[in-house]
Amino acid sequence: MAGQRENRTLEKFIVEGGTRLSGEVTIGGAKNAVVAIIPATILAKGPCIIENVPNISDVGYLLKILTEMGASVAFLDKTTVRIDTTHITSPLVPYELARHLRASYYFLGALIGRCQEASVSMPGGCHFGVRPIDQHMKGFESLGTRINIDHGMINATVEGSLTGSHIYFDVVSVGATINVMLAAVRAKGLTILENAAKEPHIVDLANFLNTMGADVRGAGTDVIKIHGVDIMRGADYSIIPDQIEAGTYMIAAAATFGDVLIKNVIPKHMESVSNKLIKSGAVVEEFDDSIRVSRTGPIMPTTIKTMPHPGFPTDMQPQMTAMLAMAQGTSVVTEGVWDNRFRYVDELSRLGANIQVDGKVAVVQGVERLTGAPVKATDLRAGAAMLIAAFMASGSTEIEDVYHIERGYEDIVEKFRCLGAKIRHVDIPDVDAPAAL
Repeated sequence: MAGQRENRTLEKFIVEGGTRLSGEVTIGGAKNAVVAIIPATILAKGPCIIENVPNISDVGYLLKILTEMGASVAFLDKTTVRIDTTHITSPLVPYELARHLRASYYFLGALIGRCQEASVSMPGGCHFGVRPIDQHMKGFESLGTRINIDHGMINATVEGSLTGSHIYFDVVSVGATINVMLAAVRAKGLTILENAAKEPHIVDLANFLNTMGADVRGAGTDVIKIHGVDIMRGADYSIIPDQIEAGTYMIAAAATFGDVLIKNVIPKHMESVSNKLIKSGAVVEEFDDSIRVSRTGPIMPTTIKTMPHPGFPTDMQPQMTAMLAMAQGTSVVTEGVWDNRFRYVDELSRLGANIQVDGKVAVVQGVERLTGAPVKATDLRAGAAMLIAAFMASGSTEIEDVYHIERGYEDIVEKFRCLGAKIRHVDIPDVDAPAAL
């Protein structure tokens, strides 16, 4: 009947702390790569088969968006999806789906490249600071696109035809680099992107685009050159391993005085994390496609400053801070990318951490003991930090708002269980939800 509200349930992780993690874990495909590559299939004339696709909620939303736009989507196995966007005709991305994740804005670049127009809602996702899209708009406008924002929708229309241009990004932006790449591969002539982001997932996207017939050169450096092409074909491609998922398990192993072999990784992508773990007293052994992390001695304090690749990743900062909460001494963590990424510190404090934040700097005074308590995942990577802290703490920790965690980590409960963690996923009634009328 009108006005009726369904009974809802909330999800929690319950962790019994104090367990040493050991064993092997296999890393899935990179979230930050797949959320760009899935929208990029819009550019293909023909089906694409994408392998090593992680089972995360962001992927689910992106595939549902494509389906509602008219694409054919089918999983061939657990990690392989076939996407055929041939019959997409509308440049409109459904608002209700797009608002759930920030990566929805990559449909802008892909649709501009294919349809010469696009309409996408302002992005959702994690909220830990102002993340403007001005650099995206600057790039699109340089290619000949008119942009306006109306009632929360970003509307783009190409005036004439997409034309290559020389674009300098005022700040290093992963999102803007990806988005402008997606449009520029179909622009006439040469596009040069200067001060481009250099992350591994930028390279992965460029490799995928080139497999489809694009001409992208220089990805992984700060200057990317793109020669536009008229037609792009379907392709088969395998996503790179997720460096942030790998780093999370590396830190969890070191934080719990464990011994874990992390498989399906690219060790070179992990160098900045490996170096800081070694400085904190962990043992890091690199193999061809795996890394072993162990610790027997105390956690030593260290200094962290997040920077664009190849610097220490901002997406690893909360996890490292959680580990340093029990270091023998004082650590300083400086956030060099986002404005408000320390919101999770209040949650760590509930567990007994001693952390003082001043702007973009957190001073972490190590404590001898963390104690379990109810906490919340304030965003995706902060949620991973809560898990690491919960494993270190004595007693039971309940973590709420775990949907944040599931946006970027596949099968995380089962993977940690296989390493010996005492963790379970429970559904609880939402007591704040109104009863049915």
